[in-house]
This record gives sequence, C-alpha cells and structure tokens, in this order.
Amino acid sequence: MNKAEIKKAFQEHFSQDDPLIVLAPGRVNLIGEHTDYNDGFVLPMAIDAKILLAGSLRTDKQVHLYSLDYQEENIFNLDDFTVTKEQAWSNYIRGVCAMFLKTTPLSGMNIVLQGDIPQGAGLSSSAALEVGTALLIRNLHKLNTSPIELIKLAQQAENDFVGVKCGIMDQFISMLGSKDHVLFLDCRSLEYELVPAPFRHHNASIIVVDSGIKRGLVDSEYNLRRNQCEQAVIQLKQHLPHITSLRDIGIEHLHLVNSLETDLCKRARHVITENKRVQDAVEYLKTDSIKQFGKLMNESHVSLRDDYQVSCRELDLIVELAQSVPGTYGARMTGAGFGGSTVSLVADSSIEQFKAKILEIYAKQTKYTPKIYIYHPSQGARQI
Repeated sequence: MNKAEIKKAFQEHFSQDDPLIVLAPGRVNLIGEHTDYNDGFVLPMAIDAKILLAGSLRTDKQVHLYSLDYQEENIFNLDDFTVTKEQAWSNYIRGVCAMFLKTTPLSGMNIVLQGDIPQGAGLSSSAALEVGTALLIRNLHKLNTSPIELIKLAQQAENDFVGVKCGIMDQFISMLGSKDHVLFLDCRSLEYELVPAPFRHHNASIIVVDSGIKRGLVDSEYNLRRNQCEQAVIQLKQHLPHITSLRDIGIEHLHLVNSLETDLCKRARHVITENKRVQDAVEYLKTDSIKQFGKLMNESHVSLRDDYQVSCRELDLIVELAQSVPGTYGARMTGAGFGGSTVSLVADSSIEQFKAKILEIYAKQTKYTPKIYIYHPSQGARQI
C-alpha cells in the first residue's frame, strides 16, 4: 500500500477527493528490555513497516472508519462512544479520540486505514495506529499539539481506554524515529537522542524472527517481574536510601544486589546490567563499532534468559541458530518474552544462510513455523 493506493481506496469508499494522508511506523527494540518500567534506558528503532491513514473532516459528529486489512467498517459518534468488542481494532482510534476530547472539541471524520506491520510479532502495530491517528486528528483539525504531547496522548489511549498498561517507548519511537538512526530514550525524564545507526554502511540489516508463539504468560509474569523489581528497590533502600527505582543503581553496587534473595537478586541484576548495556551500545554505535554492539545483544539475551527468566525454549533456539551463522553480529529475544520475536543484526551477505537455517532447523525442532522480516531504521510518523 502506498499513498496513491490508499487515496484511491478512500475516494472509492467515501466518494470524496483529496484526503489528508499520514504514515506511522512500527518498531523493534534493539536493546534495553524490561528497563522501561524501572525508569531506565531503551534503544528502539522505527522499522520500514507502517500503517497509513487517509482522512477528511465531516460536518457531523460521526467517525466512519474503514479497515482495508479487515475489510470492515466501524462507525461511532463522538458525543457518545465506548470500547467495542466487535472490530476491536477500532478501539485504538476511539481511544485517541477520547483523549483529545478531554481538552479539544473534534469534528466527525472519514478514515481509511491499512498497514503492513505484522500483528502479534511484538512490532507495535497498536502504537503505530495510535500515533498515526493522533497525527491525523491534529493535522485535520489544524491543532498545534506538539509531538511529545501526541506521544503521551497516544499512550494514554492505550492505558486508559484500551486498558493495556504499556510504557511510552512504542509511541515515542513511532513518532520520533529517524532514517538510519536509533532512538536512545531515558524513560524517566523522556530525554532522547537520535543516534546514527551505521548498519547500512556495514552492509548489515536488522532481522526479526517471529517464533510463532503467542505470548500467553506475559500478563501474570509481567506483573510478577514488576513487583519483584519494586521489592528489590525497597530492600536495597536500606543501603542506598536515595534510590527510587533500579535505574538509580550502578554496576558498582552489584555486591549489594547479590545479598538479596535469589529471585530478587536476579531481577535487579538484569535491569542494572541491561541499563549499562544500553548506554554502552550508544557509544559503540557512535564509534561505528557494530561488532561490539552485537556482542551486547548476545549478552542481553543471556541476562533475559537466566536472570530475568522471560525467554523460552523456542526463543533460545532461534537465538542459538542465529548466532551460529557466520555474519551474525548479535541476536537476542525482544519484547516482553515467553514467545514473540527475536532480533538479530546480520551481514547482508549472510541473510540467505540465516533464513535457510532458521526455516529448516527451527521448524523441525518445534511445532511452529517462523516468520522472518528484514528491516532498516526508518523515519517516524509524518504526513505524506
């Protein structure tokens, strides 16, 4: 789907000319996992898979949505609407409208949307839809809402309307990603830096492998991990009274962490070392050291597997297979864990060998068929 195609689809569906068209990308997190809710650091990248939305204003208060992917229409009235169980994809758009309406009157809209972000692979199709909707509404209504305000509004839509307690990373990178850059984000202050990613310069690409496993254990285990991190902070305050989260603890204090009971020690050790890996990764990218960057990806997976214990046999197998291919700089699980995807940095000359090995051996040793996607750092949300 491109601009001309979605414009044509909009004209056919609504019998109107010249819609306003916006694009919002998905994302993959290269390193910095389970650090976000500990006020830590993350290093996501916008990918060249995206959602397109074409829209125009109406003269009434109705919002008419049409999803080309689902071939479904959804209609609601801005004066009275709630979450819907039918056509649940519309809730992300409804939620963004609800957040805008807290402070800003809106007109009705006609919207056609389509995307190529794989769903269920942990590549944030939902955040892209929220960010794209927020940008479309802002531009259609000629508002002066800042990108950071749109990011917060999109996150609130998912937290407060859809009911998913996500962090802010996904919306942040979808809005502010940049071609051939990754985004270094401080999840406490929301300070960020676009860091050049020299992957293309080295003829290398980011490969995401979807394990095929839906992340069934995430909710309960995610809440347990959050609680364990909070308990670790409470106990470590006895030695470090100034701390408010694991973000405040440096590598130099790992000897104190080692005094915690086993599970709390492991969880805290992962977060502390992962924050350091993210900071080191930024420096390696700035100095064009992608071999060292890849090594950090490998170390991150070991920590997620052994200390945070959110990997699974299938993810470990994909990572092992990826790392065994000459030309793979690094590989790790990405996302919440217990299924989902892995992310690898691979020399372009090794991609065919990488794909062949994963497709053959993973499918043989598990009951799942992997899906493999090749991405490059891409531009964030924008009107096109």
